[in-house]
Amino acid sequence: MAAESQNQPEISVVIPVFNEEDNLVELHARLAATLNQAGSSWEVIYVDDGSKDRSWDLLSRIQAQDSHVRLVRFNRNYGQHMAIFAGFEKVRGQVVVTLDADLQNPPEEVPKLVTKLDEGFDVVSGWRQNRHDSVLRKIPTWMVAKMTSKVVGVELRDYGCMLRAYRREIVEAMCASKETSSYIPALANIYAANVAEIPVAHAERAGGESKYGLLRLIKLNFDLMTGFSVLPIQMISLLGVLVALVGLGFGVLLFVRRLIVGPEVEGVFTLFAILFVFVGLQILGVGIMGEYLGRIYREVRRRPRFVIRETKGPDSEA
Repeated sequence: MAAESQNQPEISVVIPVFNEEDNLVELHARLAATLNQAGSSWEVIYVDDGSKDRSWDLLSRIQAQDSHVRLVRFNRNYGQHMAIFAGFEKVRGQVVVTLDADLQNPPEEVPKLVTKLDEGFDVVSGWRQNRHDSVLRKIPTWMVAKMTSKVVGVELRDYGCMLRAYRREIVEAMCASKETSSYIPALANIYAANVAEIPVAHAERAGGESKYGLLRLIKLNFDLMTGFSVLPIQMISLLGVLVALVGLGFGVLLFVRRLIVGPEVEGVFTLFAILFVFVGLQILGVGIMGEYLGRIYREVRRRPRFVIRETKGPDSEA
């Protein structure tokens, strides 16, 4: 490949890596073969998100053998989305593809997304058909997709799939958004004029462990709700009005009943149950407001979103 095309590849693939030593060699071999067969100039940016296994050593060997590879290494774990942002800041291609390192989204599907992007779309998202995940993973993912579609205003079946293709302009717009935490698929769809979703294959995890447990999915939901909409606070306000009206009506009912029946002590436990419900709603409201305040606090400190320990590859300081 000519030096000029190496400096300005057509396709940049960004892959976040966290403890994926079992998959990296096969991943790169399959990805390189796929991109070479596609015929476009390309580069791959692996971002080591503070791995504790041999992932960095394996990536260094891969980079030493393939000049298409560039490496970014964090000083600690910052999370998948921050790793992707770090890769976005390094890309040189006009088309940017994101891909997980676990091989559940086959790298052979990358050209399919690029071809669809060439039809005039700004973002092309993968939709995982026949998912090889448990029900405990599918249900939260479905909930995230429904919630994100409502918040962003772009209806997609699968917001959790990281096999996605972006035009360079969308990536630059996302990088300009210096948020300390963000949900990349939702952020991209805010800036994109035309979004497409196509079915892609999905495979069982061959090695390693999933990095997205139930608690991380819950955190992702909070990031989504508080990062892209004030709807939760509005819903709590509306619920507060409804509760106040119900409480007022219940108080009037009890007053009328007292006038008719007279003083009584029956129904005390019912009142306690209702009280606990109201207290629970108040605590929920305080928690949601605290989440918003916490995000504001993180933003006003203006700390770096991540710290890069080292880079390797062509123009690694770029």
